[in-house]
Amino acid sequence: MPVDAAFVNIDGPWEHRYVSANGARFHIAELGEGPLVLMLHGFPQFWYTWRHQMRALADAGYRVAAMDLRGYGASDKPPRGYDTYMATLDTASVVRALGEKDAVVIGQGLGGWISWCMPVLRPDVTRAVASLSMPHPRILRHAMWSNAKQRKASAWIAGLQKPFAPEREMTQSHDYVERLLRSWSSPFGSYPEPEDVARYGDAMMIPFVAHSAAEHYRWLGRSSVRPDGPMFMRRIRHAIQVPVLQLQGTDDGCVIADATYGSGAFVPGDFRHVKVKGAGHFLTEEAPEQVNATLTKWLGSLD
Repeated sequence: MPVDAAFVNIDGPWEHRYVSANGARFHIAELGEGPLVLMLHGFPQFWYTWRHQMRALADAGYRVAAMDLRGYGASDKPPRGYDTYMATLDTASVVRALGEKDAVVIGQGLGGWISWCMPVLRPDVTRAVASLSMPHPRILRHAMWSNAKQRKASAWIAGLQKPFAPEREMTQSHDYVERLLRSWSSPFGSYPEPEDVARYGDAMMIPFVAHSAAEHYRWLGRSSVRPDGPMFMRRIRHAIQVPVLQLQGTDDGCVIADATYGSGAFVPGDFRHVKVKGAGHFLTEEAPEQVNATLTKWLGSLD
């Protein structure tokens, strides 16, 4: 059954608000005061994956805003605009809509992909970036060509290129979301619990979310055989001039840990690569204490 978008307005110490940015309306969960830290979730989740980090970073003296990406949760779901250029413009526009001139951008999965692109495509608003479970896009692209394990792990992206079928599967039951949550997380941990499957499975049933979520990845697939894909890859090869933190779970079933090395080649300055042992793709929920400690220490070093 379809789920109302208000489902994502989950109670907690945070405040829910909506901001108009880049011609769309975005749902934000916000907590704390201080320098802005903007958090971008991945697939198949929404802002709530950052709940542990929001509390920790707000306590450490930061203003934390976790947004629903275009097409997810309670944010707008327009029929177009799911390329990475638009995602970075959305992010930059939200920073400005929140009344700030710049922010530290932290992303996981798809959000990590966007975060890596911010310093090159939107440098005016990007103070620093952290990417969880996602190497530099050029590193991941190379791994999908050259690493058999990564190519197999990325087969789900090819599945999303089909019209209509993925949307039907995502909205008929929780099975699709549960399969991803279980196969991408560490086989040695307890994540996901039944409530995690229900929460993210229900969020995928919000009208138009399944289609919009797939569109983000359909652009990645389609653009690779069109001029805009190679052009995008050429643009983001430029050196990143802000501090970068990369966190990677050793048991990630979506982005294979061995395929994530080499991102530092794009960061001539402050680059840190941290392994999170025994954790999979969903670091914010599989290893919240280690992620909180690492992010807090890293953000403190920026100050």
